[in-house]
Amino acid sequence: MDFRVPELGEGVYEAELVDWRVKPGDTVKRGQYLMEVLTDKATMEVPSPFAGTIAELKAQPGQPIKIGDVVLTYHEPGQETKPGKAEVAVASNGGRKAAAEAATLTTVRPAALESRPQTPSVTPLRVAASPSVRHLARKLGIDLTRLRGSGPQGRILLDDLAGQVSAGTPAKPPAVKPVDYGTPGTRVRLAGIRRKIAEHMVHSKRTIPHYSYIDECDVTDLLRLREQLKEPLAKQGVKLTYLAFFVKAVTLALKEVPIVNATLDESSGEIVLHDRYHVGIAVAAPGGLVVPVVHDADQKDLVTLARDIERLSSAAREGKSKLEDLRGGTFTVTSIGNVGGLISTPVINHPEVGILGVGKIVKRPVFDAAGNVKPADLVYLSLSFDHRVVDGAVGAAFGNAVIRQLQSPAALLLPTA
Repeated sequence: MDFRVPELGEGVYEAELVDWRVKPGDTVKRGQYLMEVLTDKATMEVPSPFAGTIAELKAQPGQPIKIGDVVLTYHEPGQETKPGKAEVAVASNGGRKAAAEAATLTTVRPAALESRPQTPSVTPLRVAASPSVRHLARKLGIDLTRLRGSGPQGRILLDDLAGQVSAGTPAKPPAVKPVDYGTPGTRVRLAGIRRKIAEHMVHSKRTIPHYSYIDECDVTDLLRLREQLKEPLAKQGVKLTYLAFFVKAVTLALKEVPIVNATLDESSGEIVLHDRYHVGIAVAAPGGLVVPVVHDADQKDLVTLARDIERLSSAAREGKSKLEDLRGGTFTVTSIGNVGGLISTPVINHPEVGILGVGKIVKRPVFDAAGNVKPADLVYLSLSFDHRVVDGAVGAAFGNAVIRQLQSPAALLLPTA
């Protein structure tokens, strides 16, 4: 029997095989994870829609695979290879059944859908899901009418099925891996997220004429306000980091200087100024840099932003980011302050036209308005812009707007307009 790559998400036609979770000779059951794949820096584990014994793996880690490709073969229970005529009969039946299963990747058979009892008021055909997702759900015994899809317009994706796998599924290995800085004298294949990062960075630097703008910001009041809010919010399960303040400040500054919230459409020769504010946050995951996106950041208060940032960052570090969480960014914020460093020259996340790098906060002596020396908490803001779209004076205006917001942190608590 052949197992083909099912649909992995909206608009995804190809992925990279990261690792196998099974090997030839393994006995698997429905819902057990077969393999881990990578799409646009989003990794996901593909559950098995069948029960049986793995016969052969037909793809290698690091290899690109397309939807519908045969990546492994298996024997159903009681249909292991037998000698003579029986073997021919099994192969023949298996071929016919594999062809039938493959057909379900492109068409939905109402009779099969009706074979499982459904809630009378909702019919399976009204559920937004691809044929391959429906097929996998039937194999796993999952009622799609009871799921809330995470795709566009509530479309049910493969990730949504994976979350419904029964508790009887063998435990997954720890998702969070320790940082690996390499081993002297070895070679490491450029694959997976690291390859995606390399391709994206090269494309960005080849395409965009970068320029950097750096300024310092006094965040003494911001630190004092966060310290006052941290404990009360922690009791509500909210982890208030500095990053939430920076995302909020950036969002307000983007509204003040709209040209920075833009994309250059080279094919039409037009600068597209976006009217939605989707802020990416760079996360150092074990496999490499991942940039999940806080969608519609302008419509969220500081506490909601903090919740979203914690959720997205945790998923990225655990390798569980959903594809839709990695798409649609209009500006990016990256912070190196938690690991050290005052100033950076961040690479723009193409096709965006700007990125903000936040350094570590340091205490320095400064002069106040009366000329007296006082201690202050300072942070350096390192901005990179696409010089085709954002001129130096415009970049400075945007930097000034961000600084003004950060230096009036109490205003960031006000309800969104």
